[in-house]
Amino acid sequence: MTVVLDASAVLSVLLAENGADVVAEHLSAARLGSVNMSEILAKLMEYGLSMRDARRQIVRLELGIHDFDSDQAERSALLRQPTRHLGLSLGDRACLALGQQLGLPILTADRRMAEAKSLLEIDIRLIR
Repeated sequence: MTVVLDASAVLSVLLAENGADVVAEHLSAARLGSVNMSEILAKLMEYGLSMRDARRQIVRLELGIHDFDSDQAERSALLRQPTRHLGLSLGDRACLALGQQLGLPILTADRRMAEAKSLLEIDIRLIR
């Protein structure tokens, strides 16, 4: 099944965290937004990887990377008000917008993001 991954889901695989097995089942057809890719790169560099090595870690997963476009920008903006009380970041909303745009479920380890499922018509699944 094709899914959209948020940064926490990808990091679970790269850092061998709980839930990585759930994400691994979907890697061959998974999608990742460029905003979430930026979050992953930043986190991997915080752990001491160079940009080059961090980029390699993402590339080896062979994810379909989607650039943040004007449609996603508008969708993300529209998601701010209904999710404000959850404290979702732009990265979270960009991931939700990509899921909406593609009509695909989203995998995440972020419980706050998963709470948005009850507010929105988006299939959000926790990996742990």
